Amino acid sequence: MRIRPTDLVDVFVYLVVLGVFIQLFPAVLSESFLIAPLTAVLLKAVLEVVLLVKRRIVGRIRNGRERWIRVLNVLALILVLPGSKFVVLELADWAFGDAASLGGFVPVTLLIVVLMLARGGVRKLFPETGAQPQE
Repeated sequence: MRIRPTDLVDVFVYLVVLGVFIQLFPAVLSESFLIAPLTAVLLKAVLEVVLLVKRRIVGRIRNGRERWIRVLNVLALILVLPGSKFVVLELADWAFGDAASLGGFVPVTLLIVVLMLARGGVRKLFPETGAQPQE
């Protein structure tokens, strides 16, 4: 797996948003500066996997020929949407223990929504051109 420049930018955006949440919400905390970028990397990894799963489910909903298959995939999507927040909370707890906390279901849901909005905004500001830097 190759790290793209957009991945690095995403982690920096996530770090800034996470820092704002740490300042504004007492339930969201990081005991040291080193834990904050590690948490941003964890969020990036988990959210990429969740987005991939969601895209596949939505693709199956759109391409499903039989009604029961589409209904089953809609139910899977309904489970993945809130379930992914619990996965983020558990992974952060497992990885960092008491050194980092993303609050609970509501703060982490708000955090993820803001992360995705910030990510989308930065990608609109700086679209990936695909051009390779000259040496």
